[in-house]
Parts: sequence; structure tokens; C-alpha cells
Amino acid sequence: MIRKIPALAPLAGLAVFLLGWEIAVHLFAIPEFVLPAPSAMAATIWTEAGSLSLALAVTLAEALGGFALGIAAGLVIAMILVSAPPLEKAMLPLLVAINSVPVVAYTPLALIWLGIGSASKVTMVTLAVGFVVLLNMLHGLKKPEQGAIDLMRSFGAGRATIMWKLRLPAAMPSLVVALRVGIVRAMIVAIVTEMLGAYMGIGWIIFQATQQIGFREVWAAIAVSSLASMALYGALVWIDRRLVWWK
Repeated sequence: MIRKIPALAPLAGLAVFLLGWEIAVHLFAIPEFVLPAPSAMAATIWTEAGSLSLALAVTLAEALGGFALGIAAGLVIAMILVSAPPLEKAMLPLLVAINSVPVVAYTPLALIWLGIGSASKVTMVTLAVGFVVLLNMLHGLKKPEQGAIDLMRSFGAGRATIMWKLRLPAAMPSLVVALRVGIVRAMIVAIVTEMLGAYMGIGWIIFQATQQIGFREVWAAIAVSSLASMALYGALVWIDRRLVWWK
């Protein structure tokens, strides 16, 4: 029974927050265009469930597709750079310089080069997640002490064996941290890119509703995307606790 309390705490906190929000809106007569009540947003979500669910499916597909590609790209590049220190010294400043600019700043270029379809969104999410995974994995893959590496080499282990059996297990906590940050960035970048140019998606819904002064629809889309992001983040936390047991 005691173990269930921590799991219920976030839900209880969310319920208290929403209740306070609802009371504050009615108590202070806050205009709907400034801040609608949670009940009004819930009603809009219910009436617009069809369009919102379709838009969410599009955004999730773009975010998760770019998320998977970003993980793969970040992992591969990090392993290559760690295995070749001279290459890391040459490439890391360039990678840091590219990452120092907000990823969304590259969105207009992606839309020009790849169009306003899903390809530009997946590419932008891949870029955002890939940098997070790369930087965290460069740190994680270097965690094993040199003595442990030398010991494995003395038993005839090559670079691939050391990478697979020593460096990667040691880097798993860093990877999980990167995934937690990356999944949030994936949703943000996908939505922002959709707002700048798209055929469909949560970002497109927000942009269209803003143009039509549909404040409830804007907040409903924001609420739906927030719930989806929380669900994805919770799934990663669950995976972390079940698989990275040695952390």
C-alpha cells in the first residue's frame, strides 16, 4: 500500500492544480481569451476529439520517427568519436557550434529543402534528439576507467568487444537521461515545425485556431500535446527503472 503512494502523488498534484485553476478562473472572472477554465478545455477536447486525435497521431508519428532516428544517429556518431579520439577532437567543436544555435532556427531551411510534409518535421526532430544523445553518450562512453579497459585488452578484447561489453553498459544511465530530455524536445520541435508549415498535426491545429481566434481550440490542442508528452516521458521512466537496474 505504501509503495502505491508515490505513484499516486503526481496524479493528486495534477488534480489539485487543475482544481485551483478552475476556481481561480471563476473567482477572478478571467476572460476566456486570456485563460479558459480546465472544464472548458475538456469540453472542447470532447467535441473536437476526432480532429485532435488525428492531429495528435500525425505529430506523434513525426516525433517518434525523428526520436528513433536521432537515437540511432547519436549513438553511432558517439561510438565512432569515442573509438577515434583524433576525430573527436576535430569534430566536437563543429558539433557544439551547430548545437549552440536553437534547433528551431533551422526550421525555415528544413521547410525550404524538404517541403511542408512530414519529412521536414522528422528531420528537425532527428537533429534535436541526435545532439542530446550524442553529447550524453560521449560522456557516458568515457565512464569506464582506463584500468578496466586495459584489463579487457589483456584478455584479448578488441575495440568492438570493449564497446559492447564495457562502455555501452556503463553509458546506459547517460542514455536514459538523454532519452528523457530528447522525448520532450521531440514533441516541442515537431509542434513548432508544424506551426511554421504543415498539412496536419497539433502545431497546425494551434496555428489555424490562432488565426481564427479559437482560444478554446488552442488550449485544447496544448493540453492534448502536454498529456501525450507526459505519457511518453512516463514510459521512459518506467523503462529506466526496469532495465537500467545497475544505475
